[in-house]
Amino acid sequence: MTAISLGMPDVPTKLADRRKSRQIQVGSVAVGGDAPVSVQSMTTTRTSDIGATLQQIAELTASGCQIVRVACPTQDDADALPVIAKKSQIPVIADIHFQPKYVFAAIDAGCAAVRVNPGNIKQFDDKVKEIAKAAAASGVPIRIGVNAGSLDRRLLEKYGKATPEALVESALWEASLFEEHDFRDIKISVKHNDPVVMVNAYRLLAQKCDYPLHLGVTEAGPAFQGTIKSAVAFGALLSEGIGDTIRVSLSAPPAEEVKVGIQILESLNLRQRRLEIVSCPSCGRAQVDVYKLADEVTAGLEGMEVPLRVAVMGCVVNGPGEAREADLGVASGNGKGQIFVKGEVIKTVPESKIVETLIDEAMKLAEQMEKAGVASGEPQVSIS
Repeated sequence: MTAISLGMPDVPTKLADRRKSRQIQVGSVAVGGDAPVSVQSMTTTRTSDIGATLQQIAELTASGCQIVRVACPTQDDADALPVIAKKSQIPVIADIHFQPKYVFAAIDAGCAAVRVNPGNIKQFDDKVKEIAKAAAASGVPIRIGVNAGSLDRRLLEKYGKATPEALVESALWEASLFEEHDFRDIKISVKHNDPVVMVNAYRLLAQKCDYPLHLGVTEAGPAFQGTIKSAVAFGALLSEGIGDTIRVSLSAPPAEEVKVGIQILESLNLRQRRLEIVSCPSCGRAQVDVYKLADEVTAGLEGMEVPLRVAVMGCVVNGPGEAREADLGVASGNGKGQIFVKGEVIKTVPESKIVETLIDEAMKLAEQMEKAGVASGEPQVSIS
């Protein structure tokens, strides 16, 4: 009789093919084309405070950020860019508003890219030729960042407000000015605080150009609200293959933006998943304290650096099935728990030993995976 594997099932690896876009190079990070979707954030320090800015960049790097943007509203900030660009562990993008002279300062400073907002840079259209020449000579890409809150006055008059059509027209108009000078090392964003407007704007933009797209819901709000808005908008677009790099905008520490961005990509299988805990919301069927169990398992496995899915289940209805499909799991009930490893029951332990046993088995699996050369940084856990 042929044995049937009850381990983790094969699942679709993606929801849709990626939109075909040209690829640009932001320092060491490829954006667009077949490059993985990257996660960005922005420092909250005064850029002129070099020490504080580099410290925050180091914290962002440790949290998984791949590209960082720094504000450059003053000459002091521009003067700090050479040191920051040189010492940052990840590519630095200079964020320029109002003064075109800082675009040239950022390019000269060695920044990996420059973000410009055509809607609020004085005499921007007249400076495009010079910017294109300087950027091309240094191999620095330009991000054309259009925001609903700073749309070009001419387009506000035409459309009445920041509609998807207005955002896209602004971005493509400015891109065309660069194209006139044979500069196409460009990525584009068309951000809005309303996820529905934002999604429609990016869908329209994706149809009209092949530039890589930077996704963002601007001014998304406090952590909870902003996370929901970003997850909804990014999920809709990324599931259609639209989007090459993302920034979750939260009224929260920048590292939190990165964590949310990474989790969104992992949830869509656009990045290998790390430790994943699958757990049920609990219900009247549960015979153990699922919340407490899940929290204790999560705390015990914090910092694990292999892709491991752990399922913690609280009843006998869905528990065995969920635990069987995970790398490691427990189906709990009647004061005890069945421990599953790779789909097989290996032991039954008292409820008081469940957490300890799961952590021990997780460590064994992690050691086996590391010896087998499994990429670090992606574990998974399930709890129901």
